[in-house]
Amino acid sequence: MPVIDIADVWKTYKMGTQEVHALRGCSLEVERGEYVAVMGPSGSGKSTLMNVVGCLDIPTQGTYKLNKRDVGSLSDDELAEVRNSQIGFVFQTFNLLPRQDCLQNVELPLVYAGVSRSERKARATEALQRVGLGDRLDHRPNELSGGQRQRVAVARALVNRPAILLADEPTGNLDSVTSDEIMRLFELLYRAGNTLIVVTHEDEIAAHARRIVRLRDGTVETDTLVAAPVLADLDASALEAEPA
Repeated sequence: MPVIDIADVWKTYKMGTQEVHALRGCSLEVERGEYVAVMGPSGSGKSTLMNVVGCLDIPTQGTYKLNKRDVGSLSDDELAEVRNSQIGFVFQTFNLLPRQDCLQNVELPLVYAGVSRSERKARATEALQRVGLGDRLDHRPNELSGGQRQRVAVARALVNRPAILLADEPTGNLDSVTSDEIMRLFELLYRAGNTLIVVTHEDEIAAHARRIVRLRDGTVETDTLVAAPVLADLDASALEAEPA
């Protein structure tokens, strides 16, 4: 069974007396361990699709099964639990708490999950080591570069060992050199067995994936397998832990 199974999903919003169909019979399957880029022009439905995948919204019609669970049948509390335990989010704007250090930022999902303090510290430390920031545990976001902040965000997304790592324009606020650094990290995470879905409008970012899904007018226009990128001097030492 695929980790993501979206079948004939529609998402309709009411705008006054009008109905806007953001998704129109969209279907998509993603297997565990895949690396997928989602692309499309403005208004194509990619943001809505990602909200559905991330359990931030539920379909108007159709079905979405995440790890065999029908998301449309879940209560608000169950959806919140799924978001916290099954999906790791990485955003363009990092969304780190400025007064908390790296360790505390990464621990946050575990606090919501009710994990003990000692286990939180151990798992957050491990996650930061996985992204190459084991020596920055007590640094606050303003003491880090943009690339390091995004690495903290990735560690926070990984700390609950989610089924999916969902990244929305993860390099949008980064320069080209730092963007390449983050995409190399994603490549290492993919090779370690993580399932990655990256939303992007940049062809050079999508080229790092193994599959590119293009949306148009609320449905899948093309779904293409692509060759692995050539990445020289890729150092896997930052990912010594078991895959999430």
